[in-house]
Amino acid sequence: MIHAHHLYGCTPTPLANVLKALGVLRLVAEQEDRAATACWQSERFVLRTILDREELENFFLEQYRPSPIVAPWNGGSGFYPGDNQRALQRLAKGRSDRFSLYRQVIGLCRTLVAGRSRSPKNDEKEELLRQVRALLPDPALAWLDAAVLLGADKSGYPPLLGTGGNDGRLDFTNNFMQQVVEVISPEDGRPGDQARTWLRAALDGSPACGLVRKAVGQFAPGRAGGPNSTTGFEGGSRINPWDFILMLEGSLLFAGAVTRRLESSTGAAPSFPFTVRTTGSGIGSVAPGDEKPSRAEIWMPLWHHDATLAELRMLFTEGRLTVGRRPAADGLDAVRAVGCLGVDRGIAGFQRFGFLMRAGKAYLATPLGRYRASRSPGVELIAQLDRQHWLERLRQFVRTDKAPAGLRQLVRRLEDTIFGLARDDSAAAIQDLLILLGRIQAAVAAGAAAREQVSPMPMIGPEWVEAADDATPEFRLACGLAGLEKIRPYVLPLPPDGRGGWKPDSVLAVWSGGDPVTGLTRILERRLLEARRDGEPRSPFAGRPAAGCGDVMRFLYRRTDDHRLAALFAGLVNARLPVFPSSGPGAGDLAVPAAFRVFKPLFTQGPLLQRAGVAPEAADPGRMGPLAEIVRLLVSGSRYQAERALNLAWRQLRNAGLRLPPGPPPGLAALDGSRLAAALMIPLDRADIRQICGPFKVSGDRR
Repeated sequence: MIHAHHLYGCTPTPLANVLKALGVLRLVAEQEDRAATACWQSERFVLRTILDREELENFFLEQYRPSPIVAPWNGGSGFYPGDNQRALQRLAKGRSDRFSLYRQVIGLCRTLVAGRSRSPKNDEKEELLRQVRALLPDPALAWLDAAVLLGADKSGYPPLLGTGGNDGRLDFTNNFMQQVVEVISPEDGRPGDQARTWLRAALDGSPACGLVRKAVGQFAPGRAGGPNSTTGFEGGSRINPWDFILMLEGSLLFAGAVTRRLESSTGAAPSFPFTVRTTGSGIGSVAPGDEKPSRAEIWMPLWHHDATLAELRMLFTEGRLTVGRRPAADGLDAVRAVGCLGVDRGIAGFQRFGFLMRAGKAYLATPLGRYRASRSPGVELIAQLDRQHWLERLRQFVRTDKAPAGLRQLVRRLEDTIFGLARDDSAAAIQDLLILLGRIQAAVAAGAAAREQVSPMPMIGPEWVEAADDATPEFRLACGLAGLEKIRPYVLPLPPDGRGGWKPDSVLAVWSGGDPVTGLTRILERRLLEARRDGEPRSPFAGRPAAGCGDVMRFLYRRTDDHRLAALFAGLVNARLPVFPSSGPGAGDLAVPAAFRVFKPLFTQGPLLQRAGVAPEAADPGRMGPLAEIVRLLVSGSRYQAERALNLAWRQLRNAGLRLPPGPPPGLAALDGSRLAAALMIPLDRADIRQICGPFKVSGDRR
């Protein structure tokens, strides 16, 4: 019969509890029930085994044989004068069969360090590590392989176990031996008086009395003691011996991966299972300043289907996070791998931990969030920012002293947003990302040092626009403006074709951000000037319609969020727009002002007017000379000049052959001239043009 044990003391946080869960499964499967399986369910570890609860407890209390965890290369390990040697001495002199391998390993290590008065340093330490590996029996190598990565020139240390099995002055191995002798007698192998009580508390997560005053190290920040950790000003660190024992036993599951990675090393930095460099973003408890002093991040896999020990060994041996074809390098890469399914199948999610320097110079395994291992189309879009290594170079630059503070803050927000996409890749989230990219582009363009190190952002695909579409007028209007031909150099200092590197002396980049009316009218005047200079025969308003007449009227009547519209426009100019199936809604209850009807044919391509049946064949009302003068008058800020612009437009339509109503032109009413000019820039499709310019249709128009 298979028994399911819900171990409430084994939770996804803190890291100590994750390792404890792995230790329980490893020991049961290795020493008692090879068919045992386990998984994570409802924030707890579920062990399935032939052992019932009493048999499970008795296994640990009466049969469990501790792994020979030693570190003779470390000071404080119990092998040198001045070390706390009480636990090691008891293990070495004990007679219980449960410690036979441990006694053998201690004896071999004592032989290697005989005559030394202190722990070795530098080259001597490297030599001792190789001697230990060559001398110890195979069953004892799992700990060594988990704690130390022996390299050709210099050894590396997996961040999970500090620097070779210690964390500052705390040696994990000596602490492990001290906890073992607290619960199991080395002399006769019998459990201690409180061993069962402590074991139940460790498995069930229940309170226990009489905890041992010992340091837990980096694995459980909440149990490390310190100010405000208990009643009074400061509390000491107290641990359940079984928590520490099972935790360190669980860390041995990382051994095989370390050795295997070394065999395929090409001289690069050591690589460890699900371990990456720290990224100081993604959650409020970490900042870019934490990156350099930190050790690393580890993304602990969580799985919801039963797995055997052999399957988990394979998972940790082959454990990797990949972004495209390359391994994840840091936390941002890791979350991208999770969102793009660049992880092993069967993993339901990851708990992110950062080994961050806290409480002085102590490292603590700080929980940094949970991420589901599921495909996120939003995260997949980020791959397009990898072109020409743009994202990598941007992130590298802001981590130098040359980067301005404003750009650093923007890139931090960018990283936070990418982390957030793993949980929410809604249209609003993608829009926020587009807006950030637009602001980052502007910030880079504004600084000489930034321009030298960071090239213009590569154009992103229409998938971004489709994913960001929230069906709001602001988004459709921004798409319509961004769809104007060759608009990007008017927003950013780029060559006229929008390609290549930065062009800081560009006279085209007149977009100022903030108020869209001011920025758009500047672009309008500049585009007309450039069109006249280049001898363009048509007005420069060709583009892909995305907004409808109703959207334009909302903008004209100040019923849109102008700030968001401007921010979206600055971001969308960096994207290739899709072909929109249809424009937005009609005018609805918003009347199209007569003045707008008069001006719009001048801001529309002649062929489109002809197809809409508004202008005669070959007629083009928007000729450059009169149109430039009309715009100048319209944006002058003078109502009198705006009325003059309207009269001039009326004559221009008549001269172009459009059929106008008898009498004088309509009045400007209460319209703002500059806002009207900005609204006229927005491309509309043929149906909207036909509706707006209906009074000017020529006879025999095509429908």
